[in-house]
This record gives sequence, C-alpha cells and structure tokens, in this order.
Amino acid sequence: MASSTASQIIAAVGGAGNVTSLTHCATRLRFELVDAGRVDQNALDHMDGVLGAVPQAGNRYQVVIGGAVATMYEEIMHLPEMANVGTAKQMSNADVKAAARAKGRGKVAWLDSFFEYLADSFRPILGVLLGASIIIALVNLCISLGWIANDEANTSLMFVKAIWKGVFYFLPIMVAYNGAKKLKVDPWLGGAIMAMLMTPQFTALADASKWGDAVQCVENATLGTTDCTATVFGLPMQLSDYSGNVFVPLMMAAVLALVYHGLKKIIPDSVQLVFVPFFSMIIVGALTAFIIGPLGVWVGNGLGVVLAWMNMHAPFIFAIAIPLLYPFLVPLGLHWPLNALMLMNIQSMGYDFIQGPMGVWNFACFGATAGVLFLSIRDRDKEMRQTAIGALAAGLLGGVSEPSLYGIHLRYKLIYKRMLIGCGTGGVVIAVLGWLFPSVVASGQAVKGVTTTAFAFTSLLTIPVFDQMWVYGVSIAVAFAVSMALIVMLDYRTPEQKAEVLAKVAQAEEDMRLEREAKSGASETVVAPAVPAAAPVPAAPAAAAAQPEAPAEPAEPTREVVAPVAGHVIDLSETGDAVFASRALGEGVAVVPTESVVKAPVSGTLKTVAKTGHAFGIKTDDGVEVLVHIGIDTVKMEGDGFTVAVAKGQRVKAGDELATVDFDKVTAAGYSTATIIAVTNTKKLTKVTPLTGKDVVAGDAIIEVER
Repeated sequence: MASSTASQIIAAVGGAGNVTSLTHCATRLRFELVDAGRVDQNALDHMDGVLGAVPQAGNRYQVVIGGAVATMYEEIMHLPEMANVGTAKQMSNADVKAAARAKGRGKVAWLDSFFEYLADSFRPILGVLLGASIIIALVNLCISLGWIANDEANTSLMFVKAIWKGVFYFLPIMVAYNGAKKLKVDPWLGGAIMAMLMTPQFTALADASKWGDAVQCVENATLGTTDCTATVFGLPMQLSDYSGNVFVPLMMAAVLALVYHGLKKIIPDSVQLVFVPFFSMIIVGALTAFIIGPLGVWVGNGLGVVLAWMNMHAPFIFAIAIPLLYPFLVPLGLHWPLNALMLMNIQSMGYDFIQGPMGVWNFACFGATAGVLFLSIRDRDKEMRQTAIGALAAGLLGGVSEPSLYGIHLRYKLIYKRMLIGCGTGGVVIAVLGWLFPSVVASGQAVKGVTTTAFAFTSLLTIPVFDQMWVYGVSIAVAFAVSMALIVMLDYRTPEQKAEVLAKVAQAEEDMRLEREAKSGASETVVAPAVPAAAPVPAAPAAAAAQPEAPAEPAEPTREVVAPVAGHVIDLSETGDAVFASRALGEGVAVVPTESVVKAPVSGTLKTVAKTGHAFGIKTDDGVEVLVHIGIDTVKMEGDGFTVAVAKGQRVKAGDELATVDFDKVTAAGYSTATIIAVTNTKKLTKVTPLTGKDVVAGDAIIEVER
C-alpha cells in the first residue's frame, strides 16, 4: 500500500507508467494520462489531502489539492517511480498543451479533437447565452401575465428585445472568433470574415427589385423562406440570412485555419502582419460567400429537417431518446452538436423542438441532486449538504448541470440508475402530452411536442419561453419528482458507502462533544483555585502577575473576509467552474471585477504566490486560510496581463496590493474575469457565510467567518 499521499495519488491515477505529463495551477494537479479509464476515482475521493478529482476531456484529469498543491507537486515529482516522467518537470503549461494536441488520443483522436473544437467554440459565450435566455424568459413571462403588451409599436419592448437579439443575431461572429482562436488563428480575422456576411451591403444583394435580373429568388415551401441567388463576378452566389447560424462559422474557421497557416509558411515573416490577413480575407471570404456559407446552411437545415421529421412522425421515440441520451452525452462533451442544432433550428425554422425533451433530462438531474440533499440533511453529512446545495442552486436557477454531474452523480454510480428512470418517465410524459396538445408555431403549423423560439438554459427561470408551457412544466416536474423520490427511497450510496459516511459523521460529532467538554472543564479549572482574599501575597507573585502582559498582543481574530477588488459579488455556483462550484476548495464567493488592482482580503502571511500572478494563498494569524484566484483557467495565460506586487512568505494587511491585472486582456483571451475568494479550510471552522448578490468596493465584507 502507498505510504504517502503523493504515492497514493500516483497509484490512484494508474501508476507512473500511466502518466504522460503533470503540471499544476494554484489549486489542482493537472494530469495527462495514457488511459484515463485506469483512474481509481473512489480512492481519490476518499484520500486524505485530496479535495476532489475531476475527469476532463480526453485523457486529462484534475486532482484538487488546494493551497498545498505546489508542495504536493514537488513531492510527486521526486518519487522514484516518476523519474522517467521527465518532460513534465521542464515543460510549461503551454508546452504540455501543445504536446497533447500534437499527438493523437486513441484510435479516434480526430473525433476527440472535433468535439473539443466544438466545446471551445461555444464554452466562452455560454455566459451571454445564459443571460440572454433569462431576459427572454422574463419578457415572455411579463407578456403572458399581461404586464407588457406584445406590440411591435412598443418602443420599450423593442429595446429589451434588442438586448437579447443582439446575442443571437451576432452569434456567428462570436463562434467564428472562438473557433479561430481554438485553431491558433488570429481570432479577429475569423470574426471579421464572418461579419462580412452580415453587413448591409451583403444582405442588400438579396433585393431583387434593386438588382434586376442579377438576382433570382424562389420560395422554399418546406422552411417557409425565400432563397435568392445573385450573379457575382459572373458566378452564382446563393444568398442566405446568416444571423444566428453556427454551422457556417464553424466550417469557415476550419478552412481559415488551413489557409492562414499555409500562408504563414510561404509569406516572409517581415510582411506577414499585412499580407496574411489580406490574402486570408480575400480567399476565405470568397470561399465562404460562394461555397462554405451555402453548404453550412444546407447541412444545418438538412439535419434540422431530419430531426423535425422524426419529431413529427416518431415523437414518442424522439421525446424519450433525448432525455435518456443526454446523461451520457454531457459528461463526455458530446452534446455540443445538439446545441448547435437547436440554434440552427431557431435560425432556419423559427423554433426548436429539442430543448423541451432536453429540459426533462436537466430536471431529472436536478431531482437526483435534491434527493442527495435530502439524505445529506437527514444523515447530518455537512460536506455533501454543501455540495448538493451549490449544485442544486446552479441547476434550478442557471440550468447548469455540471456541478451536479461532477460534484455528485459521477462519483456515485447508483445515481444514474435512479436518474435514468426519471429521465425516461419525464420523456414519456412530454411525448404523450406533446402528441395530445401540439404546439402551434408562427407559421400556423401544429408541431407535436414542446417548442420554443429561443435558445434557453433549461432552468426554473426559463420555463416561460416554451410554448405549451404547462406541458413542459408537468413533464419536468415528473422527471424531477421521480428522480428525487427514487434517490430518497433507494439511496445513492452502496451500503458500505453509507456506513462510511455515518461513521464519519458520528466521529465528527463525538470529536466536537469532547472538545466542548474539554473547553468547559478548562473553564472550571481556572475558576476553582482562586486565592483567598486574606492570604498574604508575596513579592514574587507580583512579578508573575505582570507576566500575562509580556507576550506580544495576539492578532485580532478573523471575523470577516473583505473584497479584494470592486465589483459584483456572485455565488461560486455561478462561476462556471465545477471544482469551485462544488465547494471542494471551501466555501466562498466570486467578484466580477470593475477595477484592475487586486488587494489582500485578509491580513496574514502569503503562503502561495503563483508565478503566473493569477492566484494567492493567505493564512491569517488565527489560522484562516484564504485563496484569491483571479479569473477562471487564467493559469493558461502564463502571467500575460498580470503584474505581481508581492512575494511568497511576505506579510500583508487587508487592503495591501497583491497584483494589477489587465482584465480586458483576460476577456479578450476568452477567459472569465470572476475573481474567486475561497476559505480553503472551511471544514475546520465553525461557520463560513458568503455574502453574495451585492456590489462592493475593495474592503467591503464579502464572507463572514466564525472560528
């Protein structure tokens, strides 16, 4: 059996021979493995010194350590069995990343890369998509309640619509930017080429009355649209409305990458800045307008029509299959093509029919988490209760399933058996009710199933965006209730796991009882031996009486953690990071910053100062450990945009400058600027209370701590 935590971790990830490379950020060990299937997840979950383990795409794996990650990394790299894993010692994060992409992962490496490309093209814009979907839901709710008139002449309504329509109208530019960046192409070049197809000059080409015989238009009865073809440079160019389209920018970015990197090989370095963008815009711009654009529209429309036919002629199969497939697609990142189809359906047909059944899966997932929460409260399991509360809040309010999946469901395999029954039951309900009470879309066509005209994260807040809202509401309620009931009745743990938790809780309660008794006994001991007033007082004790004043005055106990930067305080579940959202690194908050100087949230000693400047660990004199993590995944920026003002081992006071950050550069790089403030030793404290949902300036209280 492994004798140290370092060797236990290596044994749990499949041994040193299974490790291709190892790096670390401020809190996590980042493994590249030969075969992620050899990881002993259960061993990692119950290992002292390990706060959590999160599988990543491909054969990547993250083991959450917390503030001691650098020490743990050094211990692992000095293990004798790690001697031959030498590249990780010298390679930077960027080197490891490049090496991983350069080699294939398994027999279908191209498929892994394809899904990774899809994920990274959408993931950075999930925040704005979520924000837009909530705005849509609130507008629809106000209209349905009669608070707002659905009138095109209502200027206030038109302004609010512009807020969310801007996200979806210019979505192709955002996707093109992210896709190009993923493929190591100037992202602004990708965005600019896609923007070309959305200019007034390009859209005006479809005006047959202006161009005469140069433009020919025909009606598309299937989709209810008009298709126009213009003659440009003597060649036919099919004209389409590319607003909201996602297939075209994805295909364009892939072609752009080939052209861009090809041009860089043949154009001298001294003139690449001018001529690589110049030729790329001409070549790829023309290819997109004449070939890629029409092909992307055709592919997207074709897939949408096929699924629409299935939904119309086999609605039972469709409505049940989607909720049953999603629990397996999401953890593997294979759900992105369906997300793209949802957006394409809305753009081409004006509505989508996939999100209704998808919502059934989401609420079955949240129901299972609610069942876990119920059992954790019953069993007095504080650790699981905190995890479940955060995951449930992220799900019900934000429609985000990752905290539930990574924090709970994938750790306890019995959950899937219960949850799938909830998915299937909800699927049957939405299939039956959708057949009996079809939706009527804008064209007047009756569509079997629940439809929506907006891309929405399926949460409680977005229920109003669905047509036949009551059908959708009943279906997700059934899925939620069935999953929760099965978890509560049958449990989500094996008998051994349950016994282990109960024993752990009992031991913790016994320790607390003994500690209280010890404190009570110590208090009585101090009072009992009081010296009688009549007793003579010798000179020596007089000197002794002054002794308590001799030691240095103890530091003020930590009562609160203050904001390190001005901004808006949000819950950890809103950060989009599964590890922080699960509270594996402790309770805390995040601040979405509005200024560039990041300051110390408490007084103490700097135990960790990341070389990249994105993370700082401070330990107060009374033992409270606070992590300041600037942005999400900003370790990948390797310090670009971060200016560090302190050093490890230095003492700081609350309000002292830690670093100056160019948050515009962080945003441009595609990373979230949310600055995490977490109390990493939460479990050793009596109570840690986050103060969220408010705007703060540096120095305002954001976390209350009780020792």
